[in-house]
Amino acid sequence: MNSTCLKLILSLTLSAATAAIAAPQALDRIVAVVDNSVITEHELQSRLAQTLQQLARQNTPPPPRRVLEKQLLERMITERILIQMAEDTNIRFEGPQLDRVLAGIAQKNRMSLEQFRKTLEKEGIDFAAFREQIRGEMMIGRLRERDVDNRVVVTDAEIDNYLANPSLDADRKTEYQLAHILLLAPEGASPEQLEELRGKAERALAELKAGANFGQVSAAYSDAQNALQGGVLGWRSEAQLPTLFATALRDLKAGEATPVLKSSNGYHILKLLDKRGRDVTTVVKQTHARHILVKTNEVVSDADARNRLAQLRERIEHGADFGELARLHSDDLSASKGGDLGWLNPGDTVPQFERTMDALNPNELSEPIQSPFGWHLIQVLERRDQDVTEERRRLEARQAIRVRKADEAFDDWVRQARDRAYVEYRLEE
Repeated sequence: MNSTCLKLILSLTLSAATAAIAAPQALDRIVAVVDNSVITEHELQSRLAQTLQQLARQNTPPPPRRVLEKQLLERMITERILIQMAEDTNIRFEGPQLDRVLAGIAQKNRMSLEQFRKTLEKEGIDFAAFREQIRGEMMIGRLRERDVDNRVVVTDAEIDNYLANPSLDADRKTEYQLAHILLLAPEGASPEQLEELRGKAERALAELKAGANFGQVSAAYSDAQNALQGGVLGWRSEAQLPTLFATALRDLKAGEATPVLKSSNGYHILKLLDKRGRDVTTVVKQTHARHILVKTNEVVSDADARNRLAQLRERIEHGADFGELARLHSDDLSASKGGDLGWLNPGDTVPQFERTMDALNPNELSEPIQSPFGWHLIQVLERRDQDVTEERRRLEARQAIRVRKADEAFDDWVRQARDRAYVEYRLEE
C-alpha cells in the first residue's frame, strides 16, 4: 500500500471518528435549563417528530419548523416545571401502572404494545421518549386533580343564582363546540409586555381571517394544554364558559371566530365549530336495588368470595332475610341499611353491576357477579319511570360551574408556577 492511499485511509478514519464524537455532542446540546433540570436538543427533536406525525394524522398543516420548535420548547418547559412539582410532592407513575396505560393506548389503536412501539419507531418517534411523555402527562393530571380541581368549591348559592338567571333559559338548551387559542400573560406583566402579547394575538387572528387552518395557528401560537390537538375544547354549555366567552359567542355562526378577547390570564381567540340544541326534560328508568358485597384481599380469594355469596343466595332462596344477611356479611357501606342502595339512575353503578341489575325482574336474585369492587349478590326490589329534570338541572349546573372554575384556576395556577421557576433559554436563533 503506497503512502498516498495510507494517508487517505487515515484521513477518512479520523474524519469518521471525529464525526462519531461530534454527533452525540450536537444531539445532546442543552436548549433550556429549567430549575434543576435541562431540556436537550434530542428531547426537543423527538417531540418535534412526534408532533409533526400528530398534525399529519389530523390533516393539519404544520407551522414553520422554527416557530413550532419554539412553541414546543415553551410547552416542554411548562411540563418540566409541573413534573418537578409532582415529583417533589411524591406523585409517581412507574412500572406496571404506566405499562397498563401504554397498553391501553396501543389497544385503542388496535395494536399490541410491541406493535405500537415498532410503529412509533418506524415513524421516527423514540418510544422511550414517548413513554416518558405519557408518564409526565399522568403526573401533571394527578397534580392538577390534587392541587386545583379538588379545591374548587361550588356552593348551592352559585347553583341557585345560575338556575334563577332567566337570560340563560335559551342557552341551557344550546351547547357549543369550540376551539380555543390562549396566549398566557406573565403574572404582573407590564403594559409593554401586554401590548406585545396582544400584537401576537392579533397576528394569529389575522392569519385565521386570511384562511389559515385553525389547528395550524393553534400549534404556532397557543399556550393552551390542547394546542396541538387543534385547540378543540369539545361541547360546552354556557355555564361551563367564562362570561367573557359566552357573551362573545352568542351572535357567532358556526365557522366564525371571535375577536381577540382579554382576560386576567391573557388573550383568547375562540372559534365556534358547531352548536346544537338539547332536550332539557329527562325521564329515566330508575331501579331500587340492594346488594351484598364481598371484597377480595390477601386472605379472601375470588373463589372464596364467590362461594360465600353462593351460600348466602341459597339461604335467601330458602327464606332467610336478605337485609339481615347484608348487615352481617356485606363489606359495603350500605350494609347498615340491609344492603339497600336506594333508587339508582342509569350510570350510577359500574357497567358489570348495571348490566346484571338491568337483566333482573323485581324480587329476582342474581348469581354472584364480579366488579372492580369485589363480588356482588344483587336483588331488584322495584322499578319506576322518574322525571329527574330538576335534579339533572342542578347536577349539570354544579358540574358546569365546576368545570369553568377549574379551567380558570388551572390556567392561573400554571402561569404562577411558570413565573416562579428559573428558566434559561439556549435554543439558537
